[in-house]
Amino acid sequence: MVTRPTTAGGIVRLKVTLRGIRPPIWRRLLVPSTTPLSSLHAVIQRAMGWYSAHLYAFDIGGDSYGDPSMVDDVLDESRLTLGSVRRMGVKRFTYTYDFGDNWEHVIDIEGTEPAVPGKSYPVCVAGKRNGPPEDCGGIYGYSEALAIRANPSHPDREEYSEMLGEDFDPEAFSLDAINTALAG
Repeated sequence: MVTRPTTAGGIVRLKVTLRGIRPPIWRRLLVPSTTPLSSLHAVIQRAMGWYSAHLYAFDIGGDSYGDPSMVDDVLDESRLTLGSVRRMGVKRFTYTYDFGDNWEHVIDIEGTEPAVPGKSYPVCVAGKRNGPPEDCGGIYGYSEALAIRANPSHPDREEYSEMLGEDFDPEAFSLDAINTALAG
């Protein structure tokens, strides 16, 4: 669940890009600076259409942050906020989700802005392309699945179409759907 941190410290504008996919899959998010990394994880999950079914970690300045009850050798993600990351002078860090599929995201801190009174945060303000489905095999598996599904004569087309979902459109992107998920 995404918590509703206070907006007293302002809003941090982030660009989250899934590394290794071309054309890129990315989201621009406005998130309160008081948001701990544990909640940022939930924001990214919803923005990508995932379900938080796997382990993850943030790498910030050479230190790994995550849930110490789930992942060994990480610092406690709940103790570090986006505002703290900014004050450390960090402008870019990574978030890796699903250590098997290894979805690595580059998170750029693009700036800060004041909160708009009456507006709910976090919010997605821009992005491109649909997030890959859970458990599709990482960058290689996802690319292979798309190529096989696009080939009507491939013998595994039906299996890969089922894995991706018959209606899955890799180019689809809906701000409304993402923001509905973020508000939930």
